[in-house]
Amino acid sequence: MVKMEAIRVLLVDDEKEFVVTLAERLRLRGFDTTPVVCAEDVFALIRSEGSPDVVLLDLKMPDMDGMDVLANIKLFDPSIEVIMLTGHGGDPEGVGAKKGGAFEYIMKPIDIAELMVKINQAAAQRRRGLSGS
Repeated sequence: MVKMEAIRVLLVDDEKEFVVTLAERLRLRGFDTTPVVCAEDVFALIRSEGSPDVVLLDLKMPDMDGMDVLANIKLFDPSIEVIMLTGHGGDPEGVGAKKGGAFEYIMKPIDIAELMVKINQAAAQRRRGLSGS
């Protein structure tokens, strides 16, 4: 039996405690997680370690707006699936995120079971796209 490779998830949020805790919770559930607290680290990691399957991306960050990070991720590698997270705003931002190429838009506080479903769906979509199926 071939074991599936763990889904690689890059978590980006300027709230360090939140992103580290969420990364740990997902790691304990079998995901390969990397937490970062600034947008610049996203691009450095993608270039040095290869593309993650899924990026969990905060919409509001002080160094770069999440929508700008989303656009740059999609320019670098359109196959990376991005799930936008926010504790602010509402549906108009969600519509903008989806139009910008986000896989999903989720409001904080996050239900971990719902998030796991969305991560699995996003990773499956990415893998289908990469395999050409």
